[in-house]
Amino acid sequence: MQTQCTQTSFGFHPLGRRQVVGRFDGGDLSSDGGGLLLREVEQRTGIVRQLAACFVDYREGQLVEHTVEELVGQRVFGLALGYEDLNDHDQLRSDPLWAVLVGKPDPSGESRRRTADCGKALAGKSTLNRLELTPAKATAEDRYKKIVMNPEAIDRLLVDVFLQAHREAPSEIVLDLDATDDPLHGNQEGRFFHGYYRAYCYLPLYIFCGEFLLCARLRPSNLDASAGALEELERIVGQIRAAWPDVPIVMRADSGFCREAILAWCEQHGVGYVIGLAKNRRLRRIVGQAMHQAKQQWNQTGQSARVFASFDYCTRKSWSRQRRVVGKAEVLEKGENPRFVVTSLAEELWPAQRLYEELYCGRGEMENRIKEQQLHLFADRTSTAFLRSNQLRLYFSAVAYLLLQALRRLGLAGTEMARAQCQTMRLKLLKIGAHIRITVRKVWVSWAGGYPYARLFAQVYAHLQRAPALRC
Repeated sequence: MQTQCTQTSFGFHPLGRRQVVGRFDGGDLSSDGGGLLLREVEQRTGIVRQLAACFVDYREGQLVEHTVEELVGQRVFGLALGYEDLNDHDQLRSDPLWAVLVGKPDPSGESRRRTADCGKALAGKSTLNRLELTPAKATAEDRYKKIVMNPEAIDRLLVDVFLQAHREAPSEIVLDLDATDDPLHGNQEGRFFHGYYRAYCYLPLYIFCGEFLLCARLRPSNLDASAGALEELERIVGQIRAAWPDVPIVMRADSGFCREAILAWCEQHGVGYVIGLAKNRRLRRIVGQAMHQAKQQWNQTGQSARVFASFDYCTRKSWSRQRRVVGKAEVLEKGENPRFVVTSLAEELWPAQRLYEELYCGRGEMENRIKEQQLHLFADRTSTAFLRSNQLRLYFSAVAYLLLQALRRLGLAGTEMARAQCQTMRLKLLKIGAHIRITVRKVWVSWAGGYPYARLFAQVYAHLQRAPALRC
């Protein structure tokens, strides 16, 4: 018979003549005391509440202990606070601070129906797993999985959060499109080998506007990088123009999105574009004179040299018309480095060098946002068997990002962490040791006395108190 470990204390190296003994007997302690800031953000933005409204709940009401909003909140707050696995929630469900975050009326969990659940206010991994694995055609007749995601509603929500964050229409909107790899290590639905990334993966499509995530679409990797991008553009641009009909919109992307259908649609619907163009022999010949000038500058200075050229160009077969192309003739220590972009923007407003260096290269910031999603908010945790449930996990990651982005926008503006990434915010503001004490009238949260960022925490709290609440 296998024995169980009964060790309740841990002896560490002594401190002088004093023994150092550790025990898991501190009571209601939490390592996520700063999560209350995220709850304040949610109270003002309603992001999680709006996400919960994108589900249809077919469960019998009298038997429900965890509402959809509580389940969704538990999953989103978990990702924001660094818990990527559902298994983590079997321990987190006993943390009363987490019950406060998701809005449980009984944070101690003493009123649970089953005796085995008493003291555990939140849902466990199995309940959250059923939420993620509910099929699209589930009904009230199904036995377990009855909470159905509406993906179209979630797609609209991502754009709505962007619209709600602005009291007035921006002077211009720049939409950044990009595809990235999501490596897979199982036999998930839609799994294919991608030659460029040299791995089995998904190929998700992201669309950002500045720091705002507008689209996170999970796709199989046996598709062109631009597959589905036009449909997403039509949807997002239509939703934005319904709110702000006169705001200029510009679309940026790399050469993987340089397709005739996308270029023609942008031209027909008044959307500007700046898109990378793959180099070829014809383009190299056209910028030959500019490249010669760059070589001369390199020979004279020994420093990297750039010369820009703007010209009209049309492909031999794929394009329907001539378009403006900006070429960068660059010479580096390693040799020539020509680059090209095609654009609908006039040269009078955007001269060649400024268009390339300021506007087109500005899309590099989007790659930092994708890294935040992939590395800090676990957008690559697509390990379920089905594409639909993996898409839901990507949605949860996207909303967790929007929640942290709102914390950065509303709480950290004007502080030394105004441009902090999600991981930095999590480590310095959210992962705070706290003692929780629940009374009849109050929930007392006592943070660690040695917390080094107490002044910054107070600033963020004050900023959030002044932030206006969303009116729906």
